Amino acid sequence: MWTIIFVSLYIFLALFIVLSILLHGAKPTKTLAWLLTIFTIPVGGILLYILLGRNRRKNTLLKLKNTVVVNPLLKESASLNNKYEKLRSLIHKNCNSPLTDDNLLQALKNGKITFESIFEALRKAEHQIHLQYYIFEEGELADSLLRLFQNKISQGVQIRMIYDGVGSFSLRKAYLKKLESIGVEVYPFLPFKLGRFLRSVNYRNHRKIIVIDGIVAFTGGINISDKYLKGDPNLGNWHDMHLRIEGQAACHLDAVFSSDWYLVSQKAILPVSPAAVTDRSGAGKLVQIVSGGPDDDFPVLEQAYFTMINQAKDYLYITNPYIIPGPAIIQALQTTALSGVDVRLMISEKVDSKIVGWCVRSYFEALLKSGISIYLFPDGFLHSKIIVSDDAISTIGTANLDDRSFEQNYEVNAIIYDADFARLLKEDFLKDSTICRRLSYEEHLKRSWGEKLKEGFGKVFSPVL
Repeated sequence: MWTIIFVSLYIFLALFIVLSILLHGAKPTKTLAWLLTIFTIPVGGILLYILLGRNRRKNTLLKLKNTVVVNPLLKESASLNNKYEKLRSLIHKNCNSPLTDDNLLQALKNGKITFESIFEALRKAEHQIHLQYYIFEEGELADSLLRLFQNKISQGVQIRMIYDGVGSFSLRKAYLKKLESIGVEVYPFLPFKLGRFLRSVNYRNHRKIIVIDGIVAFTGGINISDKYLKGDPNLGNWHDMHLRIEGQAACHLDAVFSSDWYLVSQKAILPVSPAAVTDRSGAGKLVQIVSGGPDDDFPVLEQAYFTMINQAKDYLYITNPYIIPGPAIIQALQTTALSGVDVRLMISEKVDSKIVGWCVRSYFEALLKSGISIYLFPDGFLHSKIIVSDDAISTIGTANLDDRSFEQNYEVNAIIYDADFARLLKEDFLKDSTICRRLSYEEHLKRSWGEKLKEGFGKVFSPVL
């Protein structure tokens, strides 16, 4: 009797999910993959779909667009009269982020330099500090921040902090209570709760943002973790790139934080007005902040990357540990390379996840065959997310080249329309490439059948990684 009831309920649920996938499936490849999963893996297939497969744009969980008040002070302060005008317009229309000028920028490579700059800026805070991270781990860095926060709060500085409920899962309640006891307002993003686990575990806030007084900001790939200073016991040195911004673009990062703050706390805060930022009379850089999440109408980060790839005319250098391109991105990369553009990818040779590593390598053959150069970085783990092209445009941020960053995570990048900054990142790429191993197409074809099998296994999971 109970068996019949269970089987009937299971069949009803499976049919309901299949109908939902057919009605709302965003991509044919994903739709087919999930249908096969549900039909071939009893019970487990349905659980996997509930955890990882639902189309957030069709079934919005947080309804962010309906709850956040957009800052009316964010207005266009610059213009472009070149081929990147379409990219500027795309980003502005997608996430209401206008182009800003007069920004002072500093590329911060690796943990030591980055945290020295962050702590220096934090010590100068006069009014407020906004901080949010995907990974916030306890250790020497976290303890140093706690002491600094206590000092700044005693000076009347207001501090707000967001941490991701899954990425910072190891963060103990004892540390959080210390933050709250000294006056830090701290909230988790979609914390790990059993009742909400199935609905929210797949949607994470991958952003890394610090904004001081609405004028100085930091973003990029670096999380709060001692591994950026001491290395990782398994992977070795942890390499990454961060960005310090002083100017109106910092106000736009503050607006992104303010949206997320309302999301986690239901408290509205008005970001600092760009008019409050000191005018440097055109001495700074053109910067546009692009932020995206699973409840946006369109995958703005994917569209921005796609546009940058297609507009490259001379060279396109990409540094990223998780290059798992969907059909649009891989076609854009191949088309650009086959048209004569020097396309180079720098990827960490060591991986922090075997399955993800197999999946990344499963695309190597198609990329190499189209003339794309692949450089494998051997010194520890390379975690940077950088694109630079044509001595004209570049981006540093949190988004990887994979569906997770494009479809399921909240991400943020800075797009920099500046020749000098692009050349700086290009020279850094070329310098790092001298210690890399360049993988040839012929060498890759000679890999063992065991490696090919692993890659095939990894690629099966590419829609959900």
